[in-house]
Amino acid sequence: MMTDEDRTAVVAYRMENARRTLDEVTFHIKQGFYNTAMNRMYYACFYAVSALLVNEGIETKTHAGVRQMLGMHFVRTGKLSIPLSKFYMDLFDNRQIGDYEDFIYYDEQTTSELYPQAVELVETIEEMLLK
Repeated sequence: MMTDEDRTAVVAYRMENARRTLDEVTFHIKQGFYNTAMNRMYYACFYAVSALLVNEGIETKTHAGVRQMLGMHFVRTGKLSIPLSKFYMDLFDNRQIGDYEDFIYYDEQTTSELYPQAVELVETIEEMLLK
């Protein structure tokens, strides 16, 4: 069981990871590593979403658990918009495909269009954590 102090530390750590990982995305896009950019975008959002869950005392063990708990505790309750939730779900699928399927090559346009939404999701979660 996490203490309040532990929880605060984990939330801060994961949000720092989210921000740093977002910073990596622009580098990978500029270098032409679009699948890696997609992966890092997903993980930036994953770190932020998992920080949000930890902040609420919700523990998960898997990526599927994180998605399920996000839907149950934040989307169904109206605390997080459906479009941002859908973006996160789609980003997970893109990451899975880019990491594990053969002959999948994301491009600059796709990753560049998704990046602002990843930033929006992380920033939205930061705002939710401050409330």
